Amino acid sequence: MARLNVNPTRMELKKLKARLSTAVRGHKLLKDKSDEMIRRFTLILRENKRLRDEVEKALSETLRQFSVARSLTPDYAVEAAFGMPAATVTAECGVESVMGVDVPKIGLETSGQAGGLPYAYSEITSEADESVRRVTELLPLLVQLAAVEKSVRLLAAEIERNKRRVNALEYVMIPQLEETIKYIRDKLDENERAAIIRLMKVKNKT
Repeated sequence: MARLNVNPTRMELKKLKARLSTAVRGHKLLKDKSDEMIRRFTLILRENKRLRDEVEKALSETLRQFSVARSLTPDYAVEAAFGMPAATVTAECGVESVMGVDVPKIGLETSGQAGGLPYAYSEITSEADESVRRVTELLPLLVQLAAVEKSVRLLAAEIERNKRRVNALEYVMIPQLEETIKYIRDKLDENERAAIIRLMKVKNKT
């Protein structure tokens, strides 16, 4: 490991010792943070898998139900029935902090005829009613899944950045500081021995 290019003085030795102490403490804090982030990341990843499985299953059933409804109803009737929505959904976007990482937090606000059908019961089949009900239940899950998946990506990127910092401290900065401190100590000891030898020579001459 290449040492730092510094003057081998006691003042420089004191500064490097302080830097080494800070680097070691910072490395421990970053390592602890990394471990906790990985634990939280694992929990969110499990939640992401559970939501995805649930959404994919519900979406498959909803599309199958809608296909049945389409097969039993003329196209013009379907277009007329679903041409005007019964309710408006607004996404309220915010952020929350997970181990210092801002992740999305999305809520839904429904206005209008919430949970109602965009057509009269006499205009279309009961299969379409079931399709609308399932889509209404599926929408919050889709939004939640989107927020969780984005959180997973953000946390994964932060874990990778934190890992690079930990490795830089552990394998580059700390060994470099230790090597430089050892070099300065050896140099100071050498200078001290040389000074003692000079004094002994001067004393012998006198």
